[in-house]
Amino acid sequence: MTGWRRSSSLHSLRTAVIAAVCTATVGASLSGCGVFPGTSGGSRAPVTVMTFAPDETKATNMPGMPAMAQAFARYVNSRDGIDGHQLRVLTCNERNTSSGAAACARRAVRENAIAVVGSYSQHGRAFMAPLEAAGIPYIGGYGISDEEFTSYLSYPINGGQAALLAGNGRQLATGCRKVSLVRPDTVAGDDLPVLLNAGLAEGNRKASSDIKAAEDSTEYAAKAEEALDDAGNEDGCVTAVLGERTETFFDSFRRLREESGADVRVSSVLSSVDQPLIDRTGGASGPFEGALMTGWYPNAGDARWGTMRDVIREHAFGDNRIDAADAGVQTTWIAYTVLKKVIETLDRPEITAGAVTHALDSGVRVDTGGLTPSLRWRYADMLGTPGFPRVVNRGVTFQVVRDGRLVAQREGFVNVTTTMRNATTA
Repeated sequence: MTGWRRSSSLHSLRTAVIAAVCTATVGASLSGCGVFPGTSGGSRAPVTVMTFAPDETKATNMPGMPAMAQAFARYVNSRDGIDGHQLRVLTCNERNTSSGAAACARRAVRENAIAVVGSYSQHGRAFMAPLEAAGIPYIGGYGISDEEFTSYLSYPINGGQAALLAGNGRQLATGCRKVSLVRPDTVAGDDLPVLLNAGLAEGNRKASSDIKAAEDSTEYAAKAEEALDDAGNEDGCVTAVLGERTETFFDSFRRLREESGADVRVSSVLSSVDQPLIDRTGGASGPFEGALMTGWYPNAGDARWGTMRDVIREHAFGDNRIDAADAGVQTTWIAYTVLKKVIETLDRPEITAGAVTHALDSGVRVDTGGLTPSLRWRYADMLGTPGFPRVVNRGVTFQVVRDGRLVAQREGFVNVTTTMRNATTA
C-alpha cells in the first residue's frame, strides 16, 4: 500500500519512544499506544471511526471484525497514520439486538466519529437512523441488513446476502435436481428463497422447499430430516444459511444422511461456512467435503490476501479473535481499505463525516487489489433495483471444498446483476 506521508525525524523519535514504552509496560493504556491516540503528533488532526459487531451472544458472533479494525489502526499509525492523520478506532458490542445496535450508533455520534466502518448488525433500522441524523456514513457493512443497501449514507462493499443467495442458486442450478433451503425465520431471511430461486431459474430449477429455522437453536434434527426428505435420494442438494448455527444444522444433517444412505450434496454461503469451520469439523473427513460454497471474495488461500495476512501477523499481537479466513475479518479489511483511500483523496488537515460522504458520492474509485471488483458509489454505479438500490459490487465467487480446503470452483468473479434484478421482479 502506498501514499504514506514521511515523518519528521522528531516525530519518528517520538513514535519509537512511545512504542518502546508500550512494549515494556504490560498495563499501558491503549490510548497511549497508538490504537486510540489522542494527538496526531503533527499538524493533521486525528480521525475517529467506529466498528461494531456482536460478541458473546447466542446467535452469530463476529469478534474478529473489531479486532481487525484495531489491528488496522496499529498498522497505519505505525506509519504516521493515513495521510498524516492518526486513526482512532472505537469498538462496540451490538449484542445482536436492536437496542445494542442503536446504542453503538449513538456512541459513534457522541464521539464525533467520521464513519462507521467494517461492521456487522442485522438491525439496520436501529443503527442507521442515528447515523443518518448525524450525517455519519456507514462504510462496508457485512451485508446482512436491508438498510445497508437502501440508506443514502450506506456504502456497501459487497452484494450482501442477496448476492450470495442469487449466486448460490446459479451455482446449484447445474447438478442439483432438487434443492432444499434452510434459512433463518427472520425478516432478513424472508428474501432468501426468492433470490435463490432466481438463480436456480437460470438452470430451470426451483427450490423444493423453504424451511424456516430459529437462528439461535441448539439442535436442528427435525429441520434436517425435513430438508433431507424433501431433497430426495438422488442428485438432491441442501443449502443452509443460518450464520453461526449452520454448523449445528449440518451436524444433525450428516448423521441423518449417513443413516439413510441418501446421495444428497450440501451447500452454503461464505457468510455461514468458512475455512475455520471446515477445519473445526474434520476437514476432508467432515460434513463439508465436496460442498459447494458461494462467497463475496477470493478463497482465503489466495495470494491477494497477502497484505492483510502480514498486518495480522505483525500488528494483531497474537489476538486469537482474528482469523484471516473469516469473512467478517475480510470485510473489515476491505472496508478500511476504502476509508484509507478516501482520506488520502481528501488531502486536508481535518477530516469530517461530510467530507467523507461527499468524496464517496462524487465518485472516488477504490482498487482493493483484486479482492473485489473496483468499487465506486456514484448513482450510475448502483444496481438501482427495489430492495437493493445501492449495491455496487455484484460479483460473487464460486468455491468448493476439496481435500478439506476451500478452493475456486470457477476462476474470477461471477456477475449476478441480472439474477438480482430478476429476483426483484419475480
